[in-house]
Amino acid sequence: MPYSTAQIRNVALAGHPGAGKTTLFEALLHAGGALQTAGTIERGSTVSDHDPMEKDRGHSMDSAIASTDHSDIHVNLIDTPGYPDFRGPTLSALAAVETVAIVVDADTGVGYGTRRMMEHAKARNLCRVILINKIDHPGAKLGALLDNLRETFGPEVLPLNLPAEGGKRVVDCFWKPTGDSNLGPVAAWHQKIIDQVVEVNETVMDRYLDQGESGLKGEELHDAFEQCLREGHLVPVCFVSARSGVGVRELLDIAEKLFPHPGEGNPPPFVKGSGDNAAPIEAKPDPDAHVIADVFKIVNDPFVGKLGIFRVYQGTVRKDTQLFVDDGRKPFKVAHLYKIKGKDHVEIDEAIPGDIAAVAKIEDLHFDAVLHDSHDEDEIRLAPLAFPKPMFGLAIEATRKGQEQKLATALHRLAEEDPCFRVEHESETNETVIRGLSDLHLRVNLDRLKERHGVEVTSRPPRIAYRETIGIAAEGHHRHKKQTGGAGQFGEVFLRIEPLPRGGGFEFVDAVKGGTIPGQYLPAVEKGVRQVLQGGALAGYPIQDVRVTVYDGKHHAVDSKEIAFVAAGKKAFLDAIGKARPQVLEPIVDLEVSAPEAQVGDITGGLSSKRARINGTDTARGEIVVKAQVPLSELEGYAAELKSVTAGKGRYRLDFSHYEPVPGNVQQKLVESYKPKHEED
Repeated sequence: MPYSTAQIRNVALAGHPGAGKTTLFEALLHAGGALQTAGTIERGSTVSDHDPMEKDRGHSMDSAIASTDHSDIHVNLIDTPGYPDFRGPTLSALAAVETVAIVVDADTGVGYGTRRMMEHAKARNLCRVILINKIDHPGAKLGALLDNLRETFGPEVLPLNLPAEGGKRVVDCFWKPTGDSNLGPVAAWHQKIIDQVVEVNETVMDRYLDQGESGLKGEELHDAFEQCLREGHLVPVCFVSARSGVGVRELLDIAEKLFPHPGEGNPPPFVKGSGDNAAPIEAKPDPDAHVIADVFKIVNDPFVGKLGIFRVYQGTVRKDTQLFVDDGRKPFKVAHLYKIKGKDHVEIDEAIPGDIAAVAKIEDLHFDAVLHDSHDEDEIRLAPLAFPKPMFGLAIEATRKGQEQKLATALHRLAEEDPCFRVEHESETNETVIRGLSDLHLRVNLDRLKERHGVEVTSRPPRIAYRETIGIAAEGHHRHKKQTGGAGQFGEVFLRIEPLPRGGGFEFVDAVKGGTIPGQYLPAVEKGVRQVLQGGALAGYPIQDVRVTVYDGKHHAVDSKEIAFVAAGKKAFLDAIGKARPQVLEPIVDLEVSAPEAQVGDITGGLSSKRARINGTDTARGEIVVKAQVPLSELEGYAAELKSVTAGKGRYRLDFSHYEPVPGNVQQKLVESYKPKHEED
């Protein structure tokens, strides 16, 4: 159907693994008429999980987009993965919607993924709705679950409808405040919602106090409700059963009446400029204004080519028009414009403000690119999403020789699609290292390399990115003198080194007086120092957090040359390091382990054996989150260990924290393993 911006609803389904997001996605599409029959995960027939790997594993690993019409609205739905291993596509969806619907399993309740997605949506200033799924499961304690949701997320969590007849139907408690439910009288919950809604608007509050609810117009109540959603003053709860369809049509009705359209949600955080000059700008959902759109997903489709999926915030994107990518000077022509339905692409003529669409075969497109049709919109950016840093790494190389370029191209395409998958070249070890959020995340991408791109690789743990530094200040000296007949080489350097605070990097200070080292040779001294910085002095790792001050030296009018001062600077630096209590530093990561509460002893005990510092624990509904700081070197094989301890129910995530000195015995081993190489040099 033709629709306007006011008729669009953009909703992302998110939450804990296994809550039923994909099944609900299918049920909503079926209820809206976009599907004749809802697919199932068991048959591998869902619109969302269309990738063969998703079908084999029985869970989502990427976000999926489809839309449906219902009554007078057009709903763009995004199904997101629940597993934290695939958080990149999940968080990317937050850049395209006004509403995040957090799906909660009525059997298992509030999980770690529930809390994390509520936090992400709140931080992004998005409207949040909680959908309690599987309400018709025998033994589901819905009253206790609603109480737990309110205890966990606050009294603003209130139901818009309630289960009745043991989950066989739902009853409205916002528009029709009569009757009974499995959770008590409808009127009591209705009154709580009204009290919560009228609080945010003084005019509505005054009228309500003077005349009661009968004095409120429907439009006033809607506006106050929408304001509550935008300000986080109300987090509605809806009850559904995706399998049986109970509450699904009612959910679409609620989306029509109460969910914000693109003109009502909180404005997207666009800025123009960079750094200190960046200033917030407002993108207005005006179809006649200049185009502003944000690419929130990249798909490398084997048939269509590179597909950039974007959300239009301002203006209208039409077929055959021209758009710029970021600050590019050369526009591209929109030869084909698509709506997305899982793996299928339906060609359309235009995309209006608030809508989600895609263009194909534009190589300049990348995640978070801004599309626009005028240079007036140059330097516009959407505030970046807060993605977890990919800390888990594997060093890889092609199994067969001659596939290096094919591997590089395939890795680039995978990295384009997932903002939490990175490819790095470690110059210290000459390794290609892929980094992700977990062992599972990386193994899935290795499978994609083989199945999609025909590249097989061997993998191994990457060399740990140790660093070196010094413990105290010291001085160094070296005279480089070489005479081989004719012109010789001469340079003499005196320098002082001192430690900088952790994270201080490197400073080179020229304190030479009286021209004892002519100015033209100081860059050569620094070059020699930097050679040591890069190659290490103790165990072969880069040196950091040190200040080097060159304060004296000597030169020769004939024999001094650049190469002599490079050598003198290098040897003087090494001399000083040897006196400065050199240390090897190791990366320390912040670790969060989520697992059943019964395993807390095994988890904390295992971490203690890895030199971990336990910083605390959080518990919620039978699940515990252990927070610790651990040396990264101790976590090799931890995924398998955690899986064994928790029977596959445990998960963890890493974030880099800082560097700190390794224990003496570890440093000794690292130094000893480096000695043969050092002696060869």
